[in-house]
Amino acid sequence: MSPRPDSPRRWWHVARPRDGSPPDPGTGDAPGAHEPAPPEEAAPSGVSVRPLPADGASPERTGSWRAGLSLEQLRRTAGVDPGREGRSAALSVRALRLMTLILAVTLAYYGAGRLGLLRQVVVEGATVTPLWLPSGVAVAALFAFGPRISPGIALGMLAVTSSISPVSWYSVLIAVGNTLAPLASWYLLRLVGFRPSLERLRDGLALVFLGALGGMTVSAAVGTGTLLATDKILMANAWPVWAAWWAGDALGVLVVVPVLVVLIRPRLPRDVLGWVELLGLLLVTAAVTLVAIYSPLDLLFVVFPLLIWAALRFELTGSAPAALIVSVLAVTAATNQKGPFAGRAMGEIMVNLQAFNVSVALTGLLLSSLVTERRHVRERIEDACQELAEVVDTLAPGASGRRARGAEGTGPEEDEGRGSTGAGWGAG
Repeated sequence: MSPRPDSPRRWWHVARPRDGSPPDPGTGDAPGAHEPAPPEEAAPSGVSVRPLPADGASPERTGSWRAGLSLEQLRRTAGVDPGREGRSAALSVRALRLMTLILAVTLAYYGAGRLGLLRQVVVEGATVTPLWLPSGVAVAALFAFGPRISPGIALGMLAVTSSISPVSWYSVLIAVGNTLAPLASWYLLRLVGFRPSLERLRDGLALVFLGALGGMTVSAAVGTGTLLATDKILMANAWPVWAAWWAGDALGVLVVVPVLVVLIRPRLPRDVLGWVELLGLLLVTAAVTLVAIYSPLDLLFVVFPLLIWAALRFELTGSAPAALIVSVLAVTAATNQKGPFAGRAMGEIMVNLQAFNVSVALTGLLLSSLVTERRHVRERIEDACQELAEVVDTLAPGASGRRARGAEGTGPEEDEGRGSTGAGWGAG
């Protein structure tokens, strides 16, 4: 049955004579045309069904019968899986991104390590850093990108040690210890539901006792054990070396992590007066710290009112930079044996320095976390009151406004009048 003249002829139509004779060469079937295809509107996805050319040429003369197939089906016929290609491309992008993150962490760790090496002290024959900044960088990086960037920490530590001495097996052990310590801190903090934003008091306490004082025991133990194994220190001096190593790494976490949180999620003043107050507060903190340190009198305690002011007024945005300024200046004075650190043995200097720096970090961090948590509680109470007022307005339009105006307009005389009127009604 031939198609009607007024209907467009489709190339999938079978053009066979009724008598069973072979089809005409000019109108022969296309490959696969012995099975009628569905109508154009019901064509399978990816296949575009086109009408026969106007000159009546067959599909063989106008091109391959696959000319109407989509690129996806051509790939399938060629044996290429587009899903596999997409997965391979995604894996390549992820691998490149991971390598970039590891390189960035390595550079950040190396830069912080070079800054930390500017101030070193010798404790019982071992060279330690009173403020090891890379430990805070490592903990912050683990919370930002996960444990997958831990190779960057190890590479950064190897780069730092190679800049002062040739790489050896004990430098590799120290790099392993400095990598395991931040991982231990990260794991302990994850167990207690730590939030890096430090907006709760429990987060500040967790960072102090688990992230700094707890996790950094690993690096101190591995480092001290390595020095003992290489006969660089005596067994009798292991405890002072371990304490100095541990305090330097812990202080790096307490000082650097809050500063990085402020840089990533700043809560800056909204007006010019706020900026003036914040910058003035930091400058005054630096000036008072210098006076207290280099004064012949023991006046280090005068910095604590400034830290309290910074925490109350600007929360972590003010307390974190202030604590960093005070700690750096104190470390500089201690390594130069100036001010209150003059004329003392190095072990005594380290004890006094670390006690002072830890007190500074604790004051700023915990007080700012407490203030931030109270602010959030107040904001949630205000939001709840606002939602309750909206519900009251929905149930009784204008009721909350009338109650507010009535509460504002009610005075002692009105209360007395209402009471007497009520008493008269009751008596009647």
